Amino acid sequence: MKAPASAKKRAAELTAELERHNHLYYVKDAPEISDSAYDKLFHELRALEEAHPDLRSPNSPTARVGGAPVDEFAKVKHRVPMLSLANAFDEKDFRAFDERVRKFLDVAPGEDLEYHVELKFDGLSMSLTYEDGEFAYAATRGDGETGEDVTHNIRTIKSIPMRLDTKAAKTKTPKTIEIRGEVIFPIKDFEKLNREQEASGGKIFANPRNAAAGTIRQLDPKIAASRALTAFWYGVGAVEGVSSGAGGLRQFESIDELQKTFAAWGLRIGDHRKVVKGVDGVLKFYRDVEKKRDALPYEIDGIVVKLNRMRDLDQAGYVSRAPRGMIAFKYPPRQETTVIEDILVQIGRTGALTPVAALRPVKVGGVMVSRATLHNQDEIDRKDVRIGDTVFIQRAGDVIPEVVSVVKEKRTGKEKKFSILDWAEKNGISAERKEGEAAYRATNAGGELRQRRFEHFAMKDAMNIDGLGWKIIEQLIEAKLLETFGDLYRLKLADLLSLEGFKEKSSQNLLDAIKATKKVDLYRLVFGLGIRHVGERTSKIVASHFGAIEPMLKASEEDFMAIHEIGPEVARSLREYFSSKEGKDEVKDLLKFVDPIAPKKAGAGAPFAGLTIVLTGTFPNLSRSEATRLIEENGGKTASSVSKKTSFVVAGTDAGSKLDKAQELGIEVIDEAEMLRRIEK
Repeated sequence: MKAPASAKKRAAELTAELERHNHLYYVKDAPEISDSAYDKLFHELRALEEAHPDLRSPNSPTARVGGAPVDEFAKVKHRVPMLSLANAFDEKDFRAFDERVRKFLDVAPGEDLEYHVELKFDGLSMSLTYEDGEFAYAATRGDGETGEDVTHNIRTIKSIPMRLDTKAAKTKTPKTIEIRGEVIFPIKDFEKLNREQEASGGKIFANPRNAAAGTIRQLDPKIAASRALTAFWYGVGAVEGVSSGAGGLRQFESIDELQKTFAAWGLRIGDHRKVVKGVDGVLKFYRDVEKKRDALPYEIDGIVVKLNRMRDLDQAGYVSRAPRGMIAFKYPPRQETTVIEDILVQIGRTGALTPVAALRPVKVGGVMVSRATLHNQDEIDRKDVRIGDTVFIQRAGDVIPEVVSVVKEKRTGKEKKFSILDWAEKNGISAERKEGEAAYRATNAGGELRQRRFEHFAMKDAMNIDGLGWKIIEQLIEAKLLETFGDLYRLKLADLLSLEGFKEKSSQNLLDAIKATKKVDLYRLVFGLGIRHVGERTSKIVASHFGAIEPMLKASEEDFMAIHEIGPEVARSLREYFSSKEGKDEVKDLLKFVDPIAPKKAGAGAPFAGLTIVLTGTFPNLSRSEATRLIEENGGKTASSVSKKTSFVVAGTDAGSKLDKAQELGIEVIDEAEMLRRIEK
């Protein structure tokens, strides 16, 4: 039975009232009623919807607590691509951008451009689609062309209106509009979440951006509803018609006008934004924001500068996948000072000894850091790093913590010098360093070195043995079940069940994962052997050249040197391994169980024959190794840097300096989808 008119009217009143209070609380930070008063209105609406199911709507305030989980993320094609931005890292870069734009617009000397400046939020790019003013669906940026449907989670973010208030804004209602912005996790709420996660034994997020991305990619919307996400909106994609059918959406004259309209519609826009004149105006805004960056309630990594007038943006046009009239003006990496409490040494898969600073924990760029790399003994000596020193720490590329320099003025005389050779002697480890190498290597590190080798052998890009991690390897070695790689394939169910913590199902799963690697790409086996100087790419080159592992056992150093891209050091290392008794025995033993798959040979007519391709960023469907494999199977080769010899660049999300370099050199840039289309073609 349909709800009576009175119930329908009351439900509409309650919905409008609750949405208004959500906007006041989550966007304006100016609540008018108490939480208990809000709850009373909320429960009245829910009771009406339960009594009259036809009143329920996916955009109802009661749906924001999270509905049923989804089975998977559907793909959504953006009507208008979500473009990336070029980067400026200092004043010189930005002035060069300004000069380029002036040329495109043919601006007279001495005349300043009008720029719109705002914060560059460090969050998750998002696109909202509204139809006839009602929220329809939301999608992540993905590769710019196609994203993932995350509507179920976006509905739970209470700062996002479920309908655009075009009436109050005195604007026409677009038939369809794509609104672009960023979903973020406020720092205070992020820290609270991590405390709760730690207390419950859940995942600890590295930074607010990861927390936002991890939350939005949950299948269960109740998880998103329980977390304090918010969002800011600043751009527009496709705009189609108006609900009345009369005319089109009024033309926005500027970015400033566009964002003010968003605010009038009920969308949250940045608090720190303005229109400025010329380079000087932008630089002042950049420096002013930098001074108050630490006081902001959310993470930013720069400012975004856009030509304010829409006609100027259109005239400037686009290069590759970035608008010429916009740029991200980044801040330098975040640095903090702390104390080195100790220096530890990590043993790598090939015995490399890497010194690591154990730090007094300090927050760097929103992340708590307690370890930082010291690279090698030469770096320790060059920077004169000592245990007890006060040092500057930065997250290199905003990711890997490293020691930048020592604050020598704070030395007390109690600081201790550190030597890897002294450390090795105290720990009964023989260490050596060959001429021309930076790292010392352990030659007798016993169990730990063996563990590292097994960990490398099992890793995703090598043999990809799912479930064989550090702790399990440690148990198996201690139980004397693992000495060589071949021993993995000799494991029996009874062996595993005899170990602490192993159940029948988990043991069988591990055995099945090991069995699944008996047919494996040849390059994966070569890479998994952990030969010095031989990474994944070198393994592919060697595998492609020989086609099988048996010829490698007989190859001379000159044979390896004859392979294009293999130098003397790598050739020597390959020969040393394959000619040694240990290497030969290890390989022959493995071949009793493993049948390597010879690499496919791409013919002259392959799609990428003779092309050099650079990969950058994160792709929506392929891992970096999968993309590399596809390129090589289709005749191409991948390079780690962009040069004039680069045929084209495949760019994903968060593409960095490689994309900038390609744009600077005028090299073609495509996305993952286009690369796959070219292969299919």
